[in-house]
Amino acid sequence: MQEKEIILTPDGLKKLEEKLHHYKSHQRKEVAERIRQAKEFGEIGENSEYEDAKAEQSFVEGEIANLDNLIRHARVIDEKEVHTDIVSLGSTVSIENIKNNEKLEFTIVGTAESDPSQKKISNESPMGMALINRKKNQIVDVKTPAGKSQYKILKISKKIF
Repeated sequence: MQEKEIILTPDGLKKLEEKLHHYKSHQRKEVAERIRQAKEFGEIGENSEYEDAKAEQSFVEGEIANLDNLIRHARVIDEKEVHTDIVSLGSTVSIENIKNNEKLEFTIVGTAESDPSQKKISNESPMGMALINRKKNQIVDVKTPAGKSQYKILKISKKIF
């Protein structure tokens, strides 16, 4: 079974590596210390602190495994792959809603790096899929659960590199 390729910007890879380092060097030690302290409280079978610490340990180890997997299967977007004449992964796109003239700007990234609060949308989202391979001044139809909207591409740039 082939693993799904994880597409990241250089910044996205750096953030995942920093998060992995934090889990390995800090979270693991904190949880191990909580387990050690909880064992001192006595009977493990009736010790809620111990059970909580073990559950947290399981979570931390799961996160470490997940981050290791993401990093191992990552393909980092090369700046040379990002163009300003066509929307691609890594493009920063300015668009305008045809109906209400609302202007939006965001960067198209891989799913693992998607964070709408940071104006980073996934290439697999309805908006991302509608914009990929489109050019400036094109009108795109975006189908979402809320309905269909039309947007005009105003500008394509690369701000993430």
